[in-house]
Amino acid sequence: MTNQELVATIEAIWRIESARVVAGLARLTHDLGLAEDFAQDALVAALETWPSTGIPDNPGAWLMATAKRRALDRLRHQSMAASKHVELARELDARHALFEQALTERIDATLDGDIDDDVLRLLFTACHPVLSPDARAALTLKVVGGLTTEEIARAYLKSEPTIAQRIVRAKRTLTEAHVPFEVPRGAALTPRLASVLQIIYLIFNEGYAATAGDDWMRPTLCDEALRLGRALAELMPQASEVHGLAALMEIQASRLPARVDANGDPILLPDQDRSHWDHLLIRRGLAALARAEALPGAFGPYTLQAAIAACHARAATLEDTDWPRITALYDALAVIAPSPVITLNRAVAVGMAFGPAAGLELVDGLLAEPTLAHYHLLPSVRGDLLARLDRIPEARAEFERAATLTRNGRERALLLARAAACTVKRRRP
Repeated sequence: MTNQELVATIEAIWRIESARVVAGLARLTHDLGLAEDFAQDALVAALETWPSTGIPDNPGAWLMATAKRRALDRLRHQSMAASKHVELARELDARHALFEQALTERIDATLDGDIDDDVLRLLFTACHPVLSPDARAALTLKVVGGLTTEEIARAYLKSEPTIAQRIVRAKRTLTEAHVPFEVPRGAALTPRLASVLQIIYLIFNEGYAATAGDDWMRPTLCDEALRLGRALAELMPQASEVHGLAALMEIQASRLPARVDANGDPILLPDQDRSHWDHLLIRRGLAALARAEALPGAFGPYTLQAAIAACHARAATLEDTDWPRITALYDALAVIAPSPVITLNRAVAVGMAFGPAAGLELVDGLLAEPTLAHYHLLPSVRGDLLARLDRIPEARAEFERAATLTRNGRERALLLARAAACTVKRRRP
């Protein structure tokens, strides 16, 4: 193995193991910033040691042991620097022995197994509501997803220093707020779980349809969100909405190979070659949806959205899609999670199930909605419905307006192309 290949292998191992290492250290130190520092120390040690000794049989255990040893050594050194902390040093020695024993037992039980409860605690900590959604997303991608600051900055089209500051401030906020490193229990769990699911889905959506930039999709973000969703589903098997989100992302991700052409230009759902959809992901998604639906209680918003996605996944063609069922599912979704965007999506389904005039009537009812004033999909949907009604000049104007509102270059080009197509259609005799 060349040195370049070895470094790439170590980086891949780190991507897999970093969340577990950071999570274990955070439980020890109760400080996410310190946990990351000690984890990075272990990575540096691996980069220095493994080229000469070879990659250990259990690299995750090696990283965890190295990181914990360095953390405990540093804590002991700091404590013993002041004589008044002698007793604390003894306590740390005792804790050191206990942690060494626990580590041995942990290795025996296999550290190469599934993602564990420490990572669940880390995920809930990174998604704490005390942080802004942007900070939660960046911190989650960094400490749980294992992405570098550079990768996160590239994904969100921000400068690397901006993302780095956002992450530093987030960790400081968690420390100053004395946020416990734990999964909340009882009544506190529901709102915190909602925050975790929201951030995972936000990350997925930014990968599925990038807000801005020259790429319509960023599959790396989708992959990270899928990984987090799958891990959460394993750790919380009785939480129906966790399975609902996992199902939604699996089914949506199945379309990624068909959503762009060879040049990276967008292909909309009606024009996609469904043979290019990933049917393994569809099967995984449908299985996760079945698990969500089998659990007691009313369906939540992610389970309902997954059921909508399943209608598309089960249809061999656009014409085979069960649009009346999709409309009914949107009706249910609007009851438990009402929003103008849900109403707009329902209008699309109504337009397909009952004709473009019916859909347009619903869309026109949203024109005065202030939260959609700069939402490019409102004029885009309206343009599509107008085109289907042969109101071509109005459709062209709507597509042109949508193009001015989107910040994604690929989507802007698509909307302008649709506007130009309206012009061509208008000139036909």
